[in-house]
Amino acid sequence: MHMSFRSIGAALALTTLLWAGTASAVQLNVHNGGDVTSLDPQKLSGDWENRVAGDIYEGLMTEDAKAKPILGAAESYTVSDDGLVYTFKIRPDEKWSDGEPVTADDFVFAFKRLMDPKNAAEYAYLQYTIKNAEAINTGKIDDIDQLGVKAIDDKTLEITLEHPTPYFLGALTHYTAYPLPKHLIDKVGDQWVQISNIVTNGPYKPVEWIPGSHVLTQKNEYWHATNDLKIDGVKFFTLEDNSAALKRYLAGEFDILTEFPTDQYEWLQQNRPGEAHVAPFAGLYYYVMNSTKAPFDDERVRQALSMAVNREVIGPQILGTGELPAYGWVPPGMANYEGEQVKVDWADLPYNEKVAKAKELLKEAGYGPDKPLSITLRYNTNDNHKRIAVALASMWKPLGVSVELYNTEVKVHYADLRQGSFEIARAGWLADYNDPDNFLNLLKTGVEMNYGKWSNADYDKLIDEGNSTTDMTKRSELFKKAEKLAMEESAAMPIYFYVSRQVVSPKVTGYEDNAFDIHRTRWMTKSE
Repeated sequence: MHMSFRSIGAALALTTLLWAGTASAVQLNVHNGGDVTSLDPQKLSGDWENRVAGDIYEGLMTEDAKAKPILGAAESYTVSDDGLVYTFKIRPDEKWSDGEPVTADDFVFAFKRLMDPKNAAEYAYLQYTIKNAEAINTGKIDDIDQLGVKAIDDKTLEITLEHPTPYFLGALTHYTAYPLPKHLIDKVGDQWVQISNIVTNGPYKPVEWIPGSHVLTQKNEYWHATNDLKIDGVKFFTLEDNSAALKRYLAGEFDILTEFPTDQYEWLQQNRPGEAHVAPFAGLYYYVMNSTKAPFDDERVRQALSMAVNREVIGPQILGTGELPAYGWVPPGMANYEGEQVKVDWADLPYNEKVAKAKELLKEAGYGPDKPLSITLRYNTNDNHKRIAVALASMWKPLGVSVELYNTEVKVHYADLRQGSFEIARAGWLADYNDPDNFLNLLKTGVEMNYGKWSNADYDKLIDEGNSTTDMTKRSELFKKAEKLAMEESAAMPIYFYVSRQVVSPKVTGYEDNAFDIHRTRWMTKSE
């Protein structure tokens, strides 16, 4: 999947020459956290990968500075009266970075590849609202040409949906909806993502990629609005040590930190006022329990562990950046979700009563002084994740639960979660589009991101019924019923609703805090 160092030698030399010849080039240096696993948008899953992908590709729709959906590769669209058929006109000047035109066939090819079961795209389900997408992806329909995506002509794309979908345009901003260069993939196959081959259609193009180190981009001279770009390229640095990242920022090496140690928030406010950005956004920090393994297949054990987590102290005291305690699954403020926020019945009990009830539940499940519960708690390497893990271990100690902490880098962590190689593990979810469906899908049977493999037929049915109705009030009611069911069964353990935590240099303008924590370089300016 990654290119070899030998194969990029010539490209690196050319890159150096290109940048050397642009003495006034403005480069944005971004601390990006985790290591990018691929430049193929159908093989990504992390927000750190989205930051790169959203700069180098452009879907039919893209994001403005506030992360709201706007026209991208499409110059216009129409929707049929029944809300099922979207017809997009692709910009006549939309091109790949090799100068070849972006066509409707590139989108058809990309969506078919996404849904082809052979390719095992783990995020394919995000586009299941497209007609026959789920049936094709799960092998119920063999004929991939039955997918509801077709090219009317070179610059006209028609997408037919299973049912009217209020968030569909937002879902098209996601990297699962990016086009792929059919002309190149037909020629070189999977080698198309090698840095010496790759072409992209976004504002920027990748010119250097050293796994474990960085991705470097430059302006795509063929992009339709390249003359509007104020930044010439971005260097996305891989670095999971937030303390080291902050030191490098303070030394002037980074312009943007995408995370910082929360215990430094007060220092930043006092010493670098205005540079730390902490804002609420649509994300959930949670722990998954492996429901396929004893004792986590026992609802009482799952509930006991969840009840003993003192969520009220985590945001203000352990992290210090004010995260909201989560007793439900869907973050507050999501669109198309009317009514009160869902909470577990025991949410408002005094903490000492929660602990007492948790002890009872563990006793009922057969655990106590004579048979203590021992568990392994996994998290990916990060100062803040470690703080949470240590806190949870201490909160479970009064229950007689002994905890072994285990951490790995983010790529390994999520690979193990997908394979079910864990007992209890930290996870997080940032909204891909503004709809509760995006979070509720995480607990559906068969969805790859349902790491704990909790499964409930009634829950699945409620989600399916909600998505098949055009009555938005009824849809909310069905979704809330499903969320309540999952939370009462402790399907997973929500901990808190995120705030985004960045540090942005005063040299950078155009960086807008937003509920989706998406900040595309095209909207930013950097002064030297």
